[in-house]
Amino acid sequence: MARGPPEERSPADLLTFGVVNLDKPPGPSAHQVAAWVRDMIDDALDEAGVDAEVGRVAHGGTLDPKVTGCLPILLGDAARAAQVFDDADKEYVTILELHDRAPADFDDVVAEFEDAVYQKPPRKSAVKRRLRQREIHDLDVLERYDRRALVRVRCESGTYVRKLCHDVGLALGTGAHMGELRRTATGDFDDAGLVTLHELRDALVDWTELGEAGPLREAVAPAERALGKYPRVTIAPSAAEQVAQGAPVYAPGVIDAEGEQGEDVLCVTPDGAAVCLGVLVGDPDADSGTVVELERVLV
Repeated sequence: MARGPPEERSPADLLTFGVVNLDKPPGPSAHQVAAWVRDMIDDALDEAGVDAEVGRVAHGGTLDPKVTGCLPILLGDAARAAQVFDDADKEYVTILELHDRAPADFDDVVAEFEDAVYQKPPRKSAVKRRLRQREIHDLDVLERYDRRALVRVRCESGTYVRKLCHDVGLALGTGAHMGELRRTATGDFDDAGLVTLHELRDALVDWTELGEAGPLREAVAPAERALGKYPRVTIAPSAAEQVAQGAPVYAPGVIDAEGEQGEDVLCVTPDGAAVCLGVLVGDPDADSGTVVELERVLV
């Protein structure tokens, strides 16, 4: 069954169906950091005497070990909705290191990269190495000093900023490489509300040892926070029970619906609790028939 209103959830429910907007430190991989979060939470649930475990986690896009910044992590059942990050735009701040003095037309050349670019994934990449197109939405030079430029990049998911820096250097005629890199946004998550591993650990200790849940509620948001991009279909609690058993959403169980035919939607109960992700396939105003085919059951 659904877990009740997101704003009224217990700490245990947040930890098994929540999202942490984590500030990834330099050193470990994104996968390693996600595993640390899982283990910390499982230990806290065990210490609190809660008969539950996270089970699995999913992070919002791979970051190389040296890269820091925004790494949303979905906890427990919320990890089933990891697809929410597949096409989420990313934003980075990086240092562009030129190999020679910047030419007079530096700004104009950089601006030309605000467009579709073609990239081939690097040899160490987990994806197939074939030429593909990615969109650079914004490429802003924030500061420039000598041969270094602080650059903000907002781009399509799957863009390789290291390759972008290399290509900018070729276009400038100076050569260039990427210096430090920090991700400042992933989809709707940005660096305004980041939580460090230390802050998460302290919040878990406050809950398990002091009974204080306030810091934990600040560090861990309900999973619905990550699902805001989907149109919502509100269904009756009785329909949610059927969905939990694997049934699609039928017309009599629909209370209200957003979205167009064929669009991905999030089904929620009247109090806003997520039930499933699916595809809108039928008329919500009909008397019968399937309205939403299930993709991921979240209860």
